[in-house]
Amino acid sequence: MGLEWSEPKLWRIETGQTVLRSLDVEAMCTAYGAPADVTAALAGLARQARADGQWHPSSGAAPGDFSVYAELENEAAELLGYACSQIPALLRTGAYARTLLTAARPGTGTGEVDRLVAECVARQALVTRVSAPLPVTVILSEAVVRCPVGGVDVLAEQLRHLAGLAALPNVRLNVLPLGVGMHPGLITGPFTLFRFPLNGLGEETDPDTVCMSGLSGQLFLDSPGEVQPYRDAHAAMLGCSLDQVASQDLLLTVAKELAGSDRPAS
Repeated sequence: MGLEWSEPKLWRIETGQTVLRSLDVEAMCTAYGAPADVTAALAGLARQARADGQWHPSSGAAPGDFSVYAELENEAAELLGYACSQIPALLRTGAYARTLLTAARPGTGTGEVDRLVAECVARQALVTRVSAPLPVTVILSEAVVRCPVGGVDVLAEQLRHLAGLAALPNVRLNVLPLGVGMHPGLITGPFTLFRFPLNGLGEETDPDTVCMSGLSGQLFLDSPGEVQPYRDAHAAMLGCSLDQVASQDLLLTVAKELAGSDRPAS
């Protein structure tokens, strides 16, 4: 019996970058021919380890350049997100990414920043490639649309870039207006929800996983009870966001306002 798992998934398991589900343990034990009592014991340990459905990537097992988040992007069949403080990395221009990287990593050499910016921009190929582009549905708070990260010129370029991406059939960007009032994003904060493809047997290859990032690193949630509230929050915020056409119009309108904001009055 083959496991039908991707190499990145096996890498994460072998290096301690994820917590195994009991179903995964049972599948591995079956593939390796483990006795039934050993399988039952290991599956029980897996259930205990995943009791809270939360995990942080191991800090010592992975090479410095390896990103669990990036590998989840690579494997995902769909990406859902809510952004209220920064444009998501997968959608950034080079100038916008450079501003954030420079602020987050003071003292980093120019060459290293250049490399990280190039990697960030290159990952956008997941969305823009011709063959099987990644479906993306991101809700953007109007606050992040109007926050002049890097200055008005950088933000104006970023907004025009977003409007261009929103024209792609696999990309849905909806702006959540400031005047909408109370909504679930005020409680959840920014998040990304990865959904994964099914294997040949119609079984999930990975559980849906939510990622939240902060100063202390990334937190991943993948138990059904932890993930479902984020699905519900995302759906609720979509319901009170501008539609795709109105969102694209707003992006271009704000970009135009920014482009003229530093011109001398006539």
